[in-house]
This record gives sequence, C-alpha cells and structure tokens, in this order.
Amino acid sequence: MTTIRTLAVVGGGAWGTALATAAARAGRDVQLWVHEPEVSEEINETHENRTYLPGIPLDPTIKATSDMGDLVGTDAFLLVPPAQHLRAVATKLHEVLKKGSLVAICAKGIEQNSGKLMSEILKETLPDALPAILSGPSFASEVARGLPAAVTLACAEEEAAIALVEAIGSSTFRPYWTSDVIGTQIGGAIKNVLAIACGIVDGKKLGESARAALTARGFAEMVRLGKRLGARPETLSGLSGLGDLILTCSSTQSRNMSLGVALGEGKTLEEIMSDRNSVAEGVHTAAAVKAMGDKRHLEMPICDAVADIVSGTKTVDEAIASLLARPFTAEI
Repeated sequence: MTTIRTLAVVGGGAWGTALATAAARAGRDVQLWVHEPEVSEEINETHENRTYLPGIPLDPTIKATSDMGDLVGTDAFLLVPPAQHLRAVATKLHEVLKKGSLVAICAKGIEQNSGKLMSEILKETLPDALPAILSGPSFASEVARGLPAAVTLACAEEEAAIALVEAIGSSTFRPYWTSDVIGTQIGGAIKNVLAIACGIVDGKKLGESARAALTARGFAEMVRLGKRLGARPETLSGLSGLGDLILTCSSTQSRNMSLGVALGEGKTLEEIMSDRNSVAEGVHTAAAVKAMGDKRHLEMPICDAVADIVSGTKTVDEAIASLLARPFTAEI
C-alpha cells in the first residue's frame, strides 16, 4: 500500500474528533464526517466540537462535513460511529468508497440484534474494503490534548497496517500492529460490559477489593469467550484487552463505568440515558455477549449479571446477591 496522505474520520463524536486531531497532528489531510450538519458547521467555524468534545481546540486544518460525497478519493477511512449504527453508516460509505480502500473500525461493540462483530458487519456492507480494527486504552479528551496513549491496530495485511500506523502515529499516539482482528474486537467490546459492573461496585460502595476481584474475574470471562472465538491469548492480555479493561474499570471518565456508578447509586437506566448525549456501548453489547456465551455453553456470570440488570430482568441488588451466592470453585 502506498503512503496514506488523506484520511477521512467517519463519525464526529468525542472519539472520532479525537482521532481526527491525532491524524492531523501526524501531518495528514483530515476530513471529519459528522452526522449532524449543525455540529459540522460548529467545528468549521469555531475549531471546536462543543457538542461532543468541549473545551479542546481542534487543528484548523481539520475540515468537517455532513456530505458523504466530500469523502470521494480519500486514501483511508477511520470508521467511528456508535457500534449499533455501524451498519447504517458503512452502507452510506459504500457509495464513495473505492475498491481496496483501507477502512479501520474504531467502534467497540457487538451488534445487538445480530450478535455479529464489527468486522463481520463491515464484510457485509463494504465487501471491497480492506478491513482493520483500532482499539485500546484511550480516553478521547486525553488523545485530543496530545497526552500519551498506545493502542492496537489489527489488520490481516501487514503492509496496510504499517501504512496506517505511519499515517496516524506520533510520539504521543502509538499504534501497535497485530494480525489478530478477532481478539482486538473481543477485548474492546467486553471491557465495556465489565466497566458497567465495576461502576456498580463503586456506586454501591462495595470497596476497592471488590472492584479488583471483579476486574480480574471479568478478564477471565473475556479470555474464555475470546479463545472460543479464535482470539489469541496474547492479544487479550495486551492493549486492546487487559489494557483497555484496566482503564475503563478504574475511571469514571469511562462512559460505561460512570453509567454503572449511577446504576449502583439507585438511578434507573432510563434516567441515566436521558441525561446523556454520548453512548455507553456496554448497555447494548451486554445482551449480545450473554447470547454468545450461552450459545457456546460458557460460564460468564459477570457479563450475564450486567445483561440482566440493563434488560430489567434483575435489580442491581438481585444480581449482586446472585454473584455472591455462587459456589466456591478453583480459580483456573
């Protein structure tokens, strides 16, 4: 693959905007596709995304648009819509994508209705694209401000992966390449579910010891399902698995953990969601993860508990009591 000079970031939320800043910092010509025309205008006029990433100035070279046609001829794409909207956005992108274009999915989740991974959706909607996955421990505001972060870039073709690493990488934004597309996705999806669980622990004031135990046992569930799906253990132990899990289970900057905290404090899911303009992917991914585990006869009690809570099948207190009543067993 030749050098990537032009890059389109498709999705103008906090993470998409942060990735646009990282690419601009690395010297790329960046277009940021935003669903809402008013947000696109705001970015072009003020060089700030006040709706989704307020208080952080954006490089004036970043050009926002709400017209997918403006992306024609772009060398590579970072696809950053909410996971449950990836199919719809990728279908629109099909109209402007040239055959063989590199498309890196930056959304973390599993499609709730179908139970499919993001790479499977991309294969269905953009079969002529060269797929990649970008995932790892990274808060949007920190990346946008240029604070150090390291992520995983998964792509089956090494040459294409290296080209994208060079296109978006810098001294403070460091992508590490792997060919494990499955493992990179599983880590990013399941950590959102586990972050809700850890948030509930904090909201219920169950203590640091409980949160550490939940994080470790949740990681065991991530590995259990990931290995069954073909993920490599070293990927799950890396940036996009354990690294992202540690970050999102230890800070309320995580949308999923902060949602869990609010659930633990007694708020309903409807109350929490009505106060937000951002998406907590774990709410939608939880049911899909539970279904994947059930289909493979895997024990995933923490992920199942989160799925039961967000679906209304169990209350927070009932789910906690159920987990604490489980029989003692060997750790491994």
